Amino acid sequence: MDILLTVGLVFIGIAALVHVYIFYLESVAWSKPKTWKAFGLRSQADADVVKPMAFNQGYYNAFLALGAIAGIVFIAAGVVQAGIALALFAALSMVLAATVLITSSPRLARAAVLQGGAPLVGVVLVVASLL
Repeated sequence: MDILLTVGLVFIGIAALVHVYIFYLESVAWSKPKTWKAFGLRSQADADVVKPMAFNQGYYNAFLALGAIAGIVFIAAGVVQAGIALALFAALSMVLAATVLITSSPRLARAAVLQGGAPLVGVVLVVASLL
């Protein structure tokens, strides 16, 4: 396997792990004060209002992670073209979601970089491996 592809997939794998963690925070650990405070909420009442949206958003992040992981597994299993397509789709979706986050809420730039940095590097490297 090409080194650019390998390193790109490592970054996409890291992005998948980040998105699994975000899923955990938003869909499993949301009721803990430490969690909702990390998302900028100030009270349990505020967290309770946002909880259904956070729960849904958490699953969105889990599905993106699953897509990236499935793409990596496909590549490892020799189904390279489908795997690359799936990994790139998931990673680009993560990058675009981070772009929406930073453009809609510039104060969340740190979160957007955390969400979109690794998949962006992964996309660039995987695409470079194809050229």
